[in-house]
Amino acid sequence: MKQSIQPLSVADLKRMKSEDESIIILDSRNAGAFTDGFVPGSLFIGRDGNFVEWALDLLSPSARIILIAETGKEAENINLLTDAGFTHIEGFLEGGFDAWKAAGEDIDMIINVDAAEMAMDIPFDENLVVLDVRRPVEYAEGHVENAVNIPLSDLSDPGNLVQLEERDNLYIHCVRGYRSVIAASILKQQGYNNLRNISGGWEFIRHTKGIKIVKEASALN
Repeated sequence: MKQSIQPLSVADLKRMKSEDESIIILDSRNAGAFTDGFVPGSLFIGRDGNFVEWALDLLSPSARIILIAETGKEAENINLLTDAGFTHIEGFLEGGFDAWKAAGEDIDMIINVDAAEMAMDIPFDENLVVLDVRRPVEYAEGHVENAVNIPLSDLSDPGNLVQLEERDNLYIHCVRGYRSVIAASILKQQGYNNLRNISGGWEFIRHTKGIKIVKEASALN
């Protein structure tokens, strides 16, 4: 059964979030639009990737959700979530992120850098940590030397975050830059603000001069 689609104003969103901090503000725009600016505390799961798969992986079907979507995509996205079993979609932000920005509300953003910039920073930043959010098998087949591997599916587990410190300057990547933006949005929620998303991900990193790539022993057999 399809859920009714409730348009919400900026004031509605703020009020509902203040009344229930557990409400998820789910931003389904594309990764580039999200990193350029988003409602603070939002979770990114964009339609430009495996939207339903990651929603099911990262969220409870009973989670209360307010959707931020591209204009005209609200109903389609809500129907996808409903069909996947999400039962508490509270509505969507009318006018999307543009309405939030036009209202003069605070915004957050994620810095995108390319692999060449990371290569230049690695020798000079002792607090730089490369966070690889790919699956362990992907990591084993080749990764940046000394990179920390926390798969995206495991990133919400507080036990895994003990590997990261507040002073770390996190350079986050996946294969092409979709999972890494999801990861960055989760880490932002957890209070990690010194982070950058590697545009193009591993596909660019592995071809960039100055970055040492290693393989796990299991992948060499």
